[in-house]
Amino acid sequence: MAASAEIVDIAPTAMDDIAVLAVEPDLPEPDPLPVYDTLTLTISRGDTLDKLFRKHKLDIGQLVTIARLDEPRKLFRQIKPGDVFEITHENGKLVSMYSALNLTSALKIDRQETGFTAEIVELPIETRKRHAYGLIETSLFESAAETGLRDKVIMNIAGIFAWDVDFVLDIRSGDDFYVLFEEIWQNGEFVTDGEIVAAEFNNNGRTYRAIRFIDEKGRSDYFTPDGHSVRKAFIRAPVDFTRVSSNFNPRRKHPILNTIRAHRGVDYAAPRGTPIKAAGDGKVIFRGVKPGYGNTVILQHGGNITTLYAHMSRFAASGRVGRRVRQGQTIGYVGATGLATANHLHYEYRVSGVHRNPRTVKLPQADAIAEEYRDQFFTSAEPILEELEQFKRTKIASVAYGSE
Repeated sequence: MAASAEIVDIAPTAMDDIAVLAVEPDLPEPDPLPVYDTLTLTISRGDTLDKLFRKHKLDIGQLVTIARLDEPRKLFRQIKPGDVFEITHENGKLVSMYSALNLTSALKIDRQETGFTAEIVELPIETRKRHAYGLIETSLFESAAETGLRDKVIMNIAGIFAWDVDFVLDIRSGDDFYVLFEEIWQNGEFVTDGEIVAAEFNNNGRTYRAIRFIDEKGRSDYFTPDGHSVRKAFIRAPVDFTRVSSNFNPRRKHPILNTIRAHRGVDYAAPRGTPIKAAGDGKVIFRGVKPGYGNTVILQHGGNITTLYAHMSRFAASGRVGRRVRQGQTIGYVGATGLATANHLHYEYRVSGVHRNPRTVKLPQADAIAEEYRDQFFTSAEPILEELEQFKRTKIASVAYGSE
């Protein structure tokens, strides 16, 4: 016989009819949470923390106590304009202080029952890779900006290829570039552009490529795919100029003397006071006034090469005769001394005493990557170049099929 289920109603008992009233005991009201004020202190020229604490009626005694702690003691001595301190206080009594030291660390100070504690806290960041392509119509800067690249990346591209490409005079419509670079993110928000990992620049039928390499000592530089430094022993233009006012010309008519007189250098027009940089590593063999040239510096380089810089308004303090200078070091400032009609740099490049056109002479290569790092470089460069190539193929295909 199959079992059957039966539903049984349970009649309420007398107890169910009795309402039980529970009386809760009186509890004390919780203490209200303290209300803190926040304040942001930004260091300006001539400011000190003591001055700002007094200005905002913060407790000076607490600042003195904090300044005795190890980390704040060291960092307070290095305060500079632009530093920011976030303060939490209660009627002028400090609860906490916070100051970002750099992108990845901050000073954090908290009030405890026994006093103040201070520590350096790490700020984690995320590095993301990004690709970009630009087709030039007028200039690198306009093209890159239209692509959405920010100034830092644009300037880094120009800096990497500056030894091979004059971005004022050499650029042609139709030149293009591909770049693989890093972006720095923190807490899910973009912070800043990082370094360029690899880049290719195509200029007037010539292709230049650069890959970033970091050695075991943390030093980084850019090299060609075959391991040569993208740097040259000399830079083409040793000044940030607005235009070339006069080219290398053995038959030029002198603007003041009104006679045919060879112009054995290049004149770069620039505002008075613009820094003039050493074109390459060398030694100062002349600094003074030369007839026609005005204030002049001559550098002696390796390979029996000399460079001359004329019409300076003044000399840099570090470029005295007999001293060695590094490529890019300021040796003087643009002016119009000597036989000059306007502010400019007259720059000459000589090999064994023979003048060569600074804009076209073949420049000596800088050193290749150190032998001890060559295998490591080629191993790391291979996947980077493949990633750049893959991006190129994607861009070329999208243009070919009209998807852009």
